[in-house]
Amino acid sequence: MKLRNISEKLVNLHSDLLENESYFREACKDLHPDFCESGLNLCRYLHLRTHDLRKIHDDLSEVGISSLRSPEAYVLENLGNTIKLLHLLQDDKWNPTINVKSIGYKQGQKLLKDHTRKLFGGRPYKKSPHIMITMPTEAASDYKLVKTLIDSGMNIARINMGHDNSKTWRKIAKNVRKASKNSERKCKIYVDLSGPKIRTGKISTLKAFKKKKKKDVKPYIRLNKGDKLFLHKKDVPGYPAIVDKKGKTIRPAGISVSLPKIIDDAKVKDRLYFDDGKIACVVREKHEHGLILEVKKTGLSGSKLKEEKGINLPDTILHTPSLTRSDLKNLDFVAKYADIVGYSFVRHPSDVRMLRSELRKRKAEGIGVVLKIENKEAFDNLALLLLEAMKGSPVGVMIARGDLAVEIGLERISEVQEEILWLCEASHVPVIWATQILESMAKKGMATRAEITDAAMSVRAECVMLNKGPYITEATIMLKRILDKMLKHNTKKKNQLRALNIASASLKKILPETIEEAGLPVPVSHYQDMVFS
Repeated sequence: MKLRNISEKLVNLHSDLLENESYFREACKDLHPDFCESGLNLCRYLHLRTHDLRKIHDDLSEVGISSLRSPEAYVLENLGNTIKLLHLLQDDKWNPTINVKSIGYKQGQKLLKDHTRKLFGGRPYKKSPHIMITMPTEAASDYKLVKTLIDSGMNIARINMGHDNSKTWRKIAKNVRKASKNSERKCKIYVDLSGPKIRTGKISTLKAFKKKKKKDVKPYIRLNKGDKLFLHKKDVPGYPAIVDKKGKTIRPAGISVSLPKIIDDAKVKDRLYFDDGKIACVVREKHEHGLILEVKKTGLSGSKLKEEKGINLPDTILHTPSLTRSDLKNLDFVAKYADIVGYSFVRHPSDVRMLRSELRKRKAEGIGVVLKIENKEAFDNLALLLLEAMKGSPVGVMIARGDLAVEIGLERISEVQEEILWLCEASHVPVIWATQILESMAKKGMATRAEITDAAMSVRAECVMLNKGPYITEATIMLKRILDKMLKHNTKKKNQLRALNIASASLKKILPETIEEAGLPVPVSHYQDMVFS
């Protein structure tokens, strides 16, 4: 009786999937030939994850069926095979009313492998993830350093356009090409566009500050919980608060922002974070010339707010272009030297279309595009970003865990990175696991236990990124050893498959509303506007 009940539920789910197949195919009709099957599989996966399947997992495992826990790469075939097995256990045969060609387990794995090879190149060490390393400024003049890194396991060199200049970038690129050729190990060049920089402005160096502090210490504004801070729209040098003898604030501290447009976009009650979340604020008042912020969180004894520190606004819809004037200029360098371009601050499908258009202008359509998921808006729109990106090839995704953790909250970063991995596996799109991998090892020469565990978990991605540091060679060697060992144990992992909010929200943008509410057909033109507007 239990098996029959489970069978009926899964058959209904299978039928429901197929009823929307025509709409899924419409959404995927313009995809690159490499991604046609992958796009369909993503749509099916989103539909599957709108259901909570945890209740039937234990019943399936009890009779030896556990494949439904890992359906990402081959959703329809996986579901169909599970139903067939259930019917066989009941001495029955299942004949679906509609037969749709779908990819199986091996084909799903092959598609991911092929897409990974086209983006990152062949894997030099068995099935080990690729290792990407951020090039330090010294890589422009120290050829030996670059060659040592390639010999140690690096096969993707990252140039961050947020630092240095075009002259340095060119020298780094030439050293990478030369070292790759001499080492007879292929090493691709990945270039990160800097995107719009939202950072704190300059701070006044007061005479009192100069007397008390060393010359090499940068000026700062000390903030405590409950303080007010004025965020200036104009380029005003930052200043500390003025407090009377009784401790009452006469004038709050103030600082400017590198991107004044955020002042217009922010709303009262929006959250705002400085310096990777070390200082948390909320907008209390909005004025023509700036925002009055209330400090909600600092360190135990307060926190220092310095110049050039990042600002995150997770609640604010920013109306700033993902490609800045500087990015457009730097795309000329990308077109000439890069194999892969990292797209910072991408949020909407229109952003992806803009980058593709600019690459076409430079006759650089073949360059791989990596979507950096570093803010809440990008995460919420991930499925649509993937469908748009898959209109070209090659494609990848970076889980930029630093900024993303600030935007969504530290307590959610583990959950969110899992969801990104799932959606990318369903799309057969390779993933870069980034931010603070073996950071203590690279900077201080000694890794923490937590970092070792994190590095071990990164084996589930197709590429792992290390940041620069004095001990980067040792960190590279350690990472390669960890990955080699972990590959003997696991690649991806089984999941409980509770219903996902991101799946429901994404599917609403893919399926016409009338399908959800009344099951009525919708004209293709209406549907097209809805998906890709």
